[in-house]
Amino acid sequence: MTVKYDDPAAIEHGKISIKPLREKPGFPSWAMKLTMAVTGIIFALYVLVHMVGNLKVYTGADHFNEYAGFLRSIGEPLIPHEGFLWIARVVLLASLILHVWCAFALKKRSRESRGRFRRTAKVKGWNTFTAGSMLETGIILLLFIIFHILDLTIGAEPAAATAFEHGEVYANLVASFERPIVAIFYILCMVVLFLHLSHGIWTASSDLGITGHRTRQVMLWIAYLLPAIVMIGNISIPLMVMFGVVD
Repeated sequence: MTVKYDDPAAIEHGKISIKPLREKPGFPSWAMKLTMAVTGIIFALYVLVHMVGNLKVYTGADHFNEYAGFLRSIGEPLIPHEGFLWIARVVLLASLILHVWCAFALKKRSRESRGRFRRTAKVKGWNTFTAGSMLETGIILLLFIIFHILDLTIGAEPAAATAFEHGEVYANLVASFERPIVAIFYILCMVVLFLHLSHGIWTASSDLGITGHRTRQVMLWIAYLLPAIVMIGNISIPLMVMFGVVD
């Protein structure tokens, strides 16, 4: 372990060390946590808006395709066609890179700081589970994002359905979820998103300095309510496609 006062005998026998377990980082951990909080909030708002937009699938093919066309035309003629979408993609990609990099860097620093003395017999509970699995759920969501882009944005097989056609957003979505394995994978990933997002919002509120008791209670509700709404809304779509309600 690391001690404040040196003991020559203890140091000689390797019992203690006055050297830090890791070098002082150039980019402080508090700044990384703040970066993860901000980028996490960006993702939380995005998945909420994205879910609301996806629910337009219940209005029929014409309205859903019209909504997709509207997204491509936002800002015209001030900005080029699909300019808004590309700005959003760049912001999300930059946020994703920063979020992932900070997550792995903080995990590495945490392990180095603990050294050989790891915590054991921790109190078991829901918060312990979600906190301890943040890196794993984050990796699953990263793989899901890659698959989702290949499936419904790029249309690359075998991720995308063979009937994929650029511009036919409604038909592409239905064709994708008509494959049971894809629909089940999507549903499971939405559960993972709930786990990751609920703990992420709660942690972000702390990292952003939200410490008031009443405000913390509100944030606790938001941390569970918002991810639950996103999860239920998104899961309903593949279920309705599988049951033939949306076709």
